[in-house]
Amino acid sequence: MNSKQFRIGVIGTGSISDAHLKAYSNNNDAILVATCDLNEERASNAAQKYNASLVYTDYHELLANPDIDAVSICTWNNSHARIAIDALHAGKHVLVEKPLCRTVEEALEVQAAVQATGKLLQVGFVRRYDPNAQLLREFIDNGEFGELYYGKASYIRRLGNPGGWFSDITRSGGGPLIDLGVHVIDLIWYLMGKPKVTTVSANTYKKLGNRSNVRNLSSYKAADYDAAINTVEDLANALIRFENGASLLVDVSFTLHAKSDEGAIKLYGEKGGFEVDPALTIVSEKHNTILNIAPQTDHASFQFDAAFQGEINHFIDCIREGKQPLSPVEDGVEIMKILCAIYESAAKGEEIKL
Repeated sequence: MNSKQFRIGVIGTGSISDAHLKAYSNNNDAILVATCDLNEERASNAAQKYNASLVYTDYHELLANPDIDAVSICTWNNSHARIAIDALHAGKHVLVEKPLCRTVEEALEVQAAVQATGKLLQVGFVRRYDPNAQLLREFIDNGEFGELYYGKASYIRRLGNPGGWFSDITRSGGGPLIDLGVHVIDLIWYLMGKPKVTTVSANTYKKLGNRSNVRNLSSYKAADYDAAINTVEDLANALIRFENGASLLVDVSFTLHAKSDEGAIKLYGEKGGFEVDPALTIVSEKHNTILNIAPQTDHASFQFDAAFQGEINHFIDCIREGKQPLSPVEDGVEIMKILCAIYESAAKGEEIKL
């Protein structure tokens, strides 16, 4: 084995794991050794597809294997913290899918484990690793937009409640906010330079359920789909204020009486602005003229495979070079503070100060 190669185990082989497995298989410095899932057949199928030699149904047994250097955690949200802490103390580097966990208390426990063990933990904020996001980051760092003071994000699914664990608050920790909102909130916060949050004012609504009664329209369903289980919100919205005076307005839904699905991420600055979704666009002003600029790239919209490949490549590079990841545990903690403050504000009907 090449000394620069690292042996990888993937814990949880549900749908999102395929993005991890595929990206690891495309990285010459990574060797897929093991898969693990409570469903042995699913773990075996993933192992066979990606040529992993070992299959586990108990993640403790995988972590006990001294030949495994690092793991990806692709399980239900309620198990992220426990598995990450166990993996760190077992001497493994960790890439954990978003969200880091379900509560701020869990996030702080994970952070303490990272500090105690000295191992690397990267949070799966995959939107940061999209080529378009990194292109914009370079423009931002070079002062192209000046001070970014307002962000706006809307990710609306009109019939997009996956059911199963996604809709079971005990396993997911929440609905569209913690599943979809985490992506857009993190991306805007990251592109703004990660300013300190001061206040959060929010609402959540649970009016429509999973709308399993709707006919003639297909929708993504979790492997454990059960229309009877739905204990999460349909819709969440929030106004987030930052210490530097910037603000972020966001709304996300699993189900809503909307004409169509919608995805938009926009940021505005003193010298210019840009849209990340639905298509990469830069707005600038030259010679007293406003310009809408379409950067010439292979893809104008979010590149799912490229983003996951970038995320995995970065994880392996950080292990090899001993450097901190682009999305460290500290950022996972801050995003959990924001998400939990949104839920708290909605529950109390008042603004929350952080």
